[in-house]
Amino acid sequence: MAKLFVRRRDGRIEVRLNELGRSVVRDSFRNVVAAEHDPNHDWHASLTAPIDPSLDHDNPVSMLNRQNETSTNAELASLTVDEDFLNEVEAWSWLTTLQVALRSTAQAQGILDEQRLATCDAELLEYIQMLQQFLFQLADCL
Repeated sequence: MAKLFVRRRDGRIEVRLNELGRSVVRDSFRNVVAAEHDPNHDWHASLTAPIDPSLDHDNPVSMLNRQNETSTNAELASLTVDEDFLNEVEAWSWLTTLQVALRSTAQAQGILDEQRLATCDAELLEYIQMLQQFLFQLADCL
């Protein structure tokens, strides 16, 4: 399997995605940004999950910080989606935004276990597997 992301000696991360890969990434980033601002977006609920007061990390201030970070990372990822090289901050924004896209896809589609994953249609399964591959390979560079 060819490497889709390669760390170069100068510290930058080379993006070796073909047009299909770029379009998947572009759509994922676009959906995360859209879900942040559109309460009717399929992914909006997963980005603004209910607060559980029993958890310290789910207090309103922490939740606001997470939402701001998600939005900022998604916007930076969207701005750099066509770049051939990413710096560490840009690569991190790609990684976190792809994670949000994968989680949001799973939640919106009700894919909560391997059994449900096995029953989803081929196109959705391919999309999920591509996101997973991008995440694993990009994480390997960071």
